[in-house]
Amino acid sequence: MSDPDRPLRILVVDDHEVVRRGLIAFLNGHGQFEVVAEAGTGAEAISQTRRFVPDLILMDVRLPDASGIETCRLVRDEFPAMPVVFLTSSPDEVDVFAAIVAGARGYVLKQTRSAELVRTLEAVGRGDSLLDPRITGMVLERIRRMASGTDSDDAPDLTAREREILPLIAAGQTNKEIAAAVFLSDKTVKNYVSSILAKLGLDRRTQVPSFVAQHDPQPPEG
Repeated sequence: MSDPDRPLRILVVDDHEVVRRGLIAFLNGHGQFEVVAEAGTGAEAISQTRRFVPDLILMDVRLPDASGIETCRLVRDEFPAMPVVFLTSSPDEVDVFAAIVAGARGYVLKQTRSAELVRTLEAVGRGDSLLDPRITGMVLERIRRMASGTDSDDAPDLTAREREILPLIAAGQTNKEIAAAVFLSDKTVKNYVSSILAKLGLDRRTQVPSFVAQHDPQPPEG
């Protein structure tokens, strides 16, 4: 959470220079914000985050060298508390869900009104999370489908316990944190994680968020 007595220090990440410059001018025109750095690629975003350690990153989903979602994940691996807000023209359901799984604190469409962007940045700066109202319903509907099991099942071999653990892995929780959440030992959770990765054909747990974003494993019947 930023200091309320000083401007919110922002890193702007967008590969289109004209868009980036417009955002910088817009944000610097509001006294509650201060753009301290800019970047046009995922690699630059990570480098600038290390250099300036902003209060918040405003990032596009589409970047030329890596997706903004993967960049978000990499940034939060180094800076777990770093708030990331996506400002993008993509209302794609997979992008939205993947961004949330990657740890984004906000998701705003570029078609939104400027006042909505300001409100989102202020809210995230206070430690809240906020989604564009136009995509909130879409995300909630996807969650309802996952809960009801009406989505296609892309992980048919997972047991009930493995399905319980899968979203915790996707959320970036450690084995110890998962163990505390599901009341199992660290060793047992480690075994479950290995089994889940094997069944899903994944090599690393860092691949799980992308899998969850693209496939909605439904609860087993009965």
